[in-house]
Amino acid sequence: MEKVDCFNKEYNYIKDNKKREDLKYLVSNLPDYFFEIPASSTGKYHPKFASTENGLVKHTKVAVRIAKELLDNPGPNNFKDNEKDIIIMALVLHDGFKSGVVKEKYTRFDHPLLAADFIRKQKDNISLNEEELDLITRVISSHMGIWNKDYNGNEVLPIPKDKYERFVHMCDYLSSKKFINVEFEGIDIKD
Repeated sequence: MEKVDCFNKEYNYIKDNKKREDLKYLVSNLPDYFFEIPASSTGKYHPKFASTENGLVKHTKVAVRIAKELLDNPGPNNFKDNEKDIIIMALVLHDGFKSGVVKEKYTRFDHPLLAADFIRKQKDNISLNEEELDLITRVISSHMGIWNKDYNGNEVLPIPKDKYERFVHMCDYLSSKKFINVEFEGIDIKD
């Protein structure tokens, strides 16, 4: 399977065709290891389904599915369609460089910044305008929430400050909880 095909279902959550194509382009340029490794290099911080081969892809799919369910909820949802598309894109890409630009043994603490930097560098190859580029990179950069300090106690990552950043963080956070038990058929969530 081509790596771009791993998220065929998730691409369809995006309403804007250009953004859908942008996401396919960005996914096709993620490091190969992203599609193979577990979500946690130590196995301590994610549920069983994410602790196997392709676990990072599965974790990502669950975060995206949580977002879709919440964004489709007819209750109090004040995100515009364009913002929903950016949120889905961000969640697909948020851990794209979890083990670094070139695969390292452990999770890179600054992986959100690496992913945001990757997207910024692709700005001439995608259709996102400056405002959209700012939004997607902000929500990715802050997706770790309060876990924003490195191993020496230095504040490295931004803390979520607005509704977009908090939403992406919470979708990622929930998808990493050990009590979550999602069934998969291959790498797709079983409906």
